[in-house]
Amino acid sequence: MNDNQIKALQANLDPKHVKKPTGQFGPKGDYLEGWHVINELNRIFGFDGWSYTIDLSRDDLREAKDGKGNPQWQAAYTCICTLKVGDAVRQDVGFGSGFAKSIGDAIEGATKEAATDALKRCARTFGNVFGLALYDKSRANVCAPEPEYITDAQRDEIAAMLDGLGVSVVLFCQKAKIKSIKEIPADKFEGAKAWIFKQSEQQKKAE
Repeated sequence: MNDNQIKALQANLDPKHVKKPTGQFGPKGDYLEGWHVINELNRIFGFDGWSYTIDLSRDDLREAKDGKGNPQWQAAYTCICTLKVGDAVRQDVGFGSGFAKSIGDAIEGATKEAATDALKRCARTFGNVFGLALYDKSRANVCAPEPEYITDAQRDEIAAMLDGLGVSVVLFCQKAKIKSIKEIPADKFEGAKAWIFKQSEQQKKAE
């Protein structure tokens, strides 16, 4: 793995990605959604940098009744997932259950849940960003990332624009709700320049 990948794996888990359990069925504790785990695998390792295989086995399949006494198919599957990232290989097991009026829908629900559960359990072995942090009761590694601010060069560019276009630094900071231009978020750099230019045009029209 390269340095950028290792750095990404060493990061904390952002709480905005953590979901709470809802309803009678499904996860019993906080969890990450399957699509997010796959998205993180793609982001960190690349679209062609990882792969996985699954081995499904049926634990139960029966025709029963739901809570209201209506006919219902119930399915339960176990899935063994093998996740490969370069030379690293991870393997874990997941479980899924499905309940539906038709046998096909019950099987589909159970197999999808089992495969997703197994993949997520494999991925967690790569670190906190894949949900490992949720197994620590202290949640020490579940926290929002430190905000990234503009670079010194970008700060100098903003300062030069403010001075050259005659826009007040105080006014800019008040509008941006910051104490100094050093606190401009990195992802707001282009927006800050656009605001300064627009403010300059408005001041010219008012003169």
